[in-house]
Amino acid sequence: MGTLVEQALALFGLTVSIAVGLLFLAAGIAQWRHRALLSGVIANYRLLPAALVAPAATALPLAEVATGAALLIGLHPLAVVAAMALLLLFAGAMAINIVRGRSHIDCGCGHGALRHPIGWPLVARNIALAALLGLRLPPAPTFGVMDLATAIAGGAAIALLCLLFQSLTALAASPAHRR
Repeated sequence: MGTLVEQALALFGLTVSIAVGLLFLAAGIAQWRHRALLSGVIANYRLLPAALVAPAATALPLAEVATGAALLIGLHPLAVVAAMALLLLFAGAMAINIVRGRSHIDCGCGHGALRHPIGWPLVARNIALAALLGLRLPPAPTFGVMDLATAIAGGAAIALLCLLFQSLTALAASPAHRR
């Protein structure tokens, strides 16, 4: 059964897993809808050879949707490890470009209509989400209906807050906002 603290951490891990699953689904679907732009976003990072940009632009939304769905249906630990790897990959790509002085590029987080420049807060968010997903790696206890409802509500709230802050920072960085 585990201690109360272990149960609470496992429940929080499930909550974060749901939040990240929803974020990956939202990003992957938006990137797929705007896939004509995604190749340019990936190319702007200047991390892949030109020949790999188009395949990456096709694979990335599919990987995000598949990982998000796997997190939501509870395929773990594989889904958790895949999500952690994607988050750390994104954080690393952003950090490399920030260090290069290229923080003006779009993060590619999925909002086709809003350009969202990369920055250390996005890097920190991705690292924090990856670390918090680690709570989902130990074998999880069996959760009751109320625990599952709480995790779903909490995961949805976290995902919505992440999307809200992402949209607000994108709007604040937009040329229309600076007039």
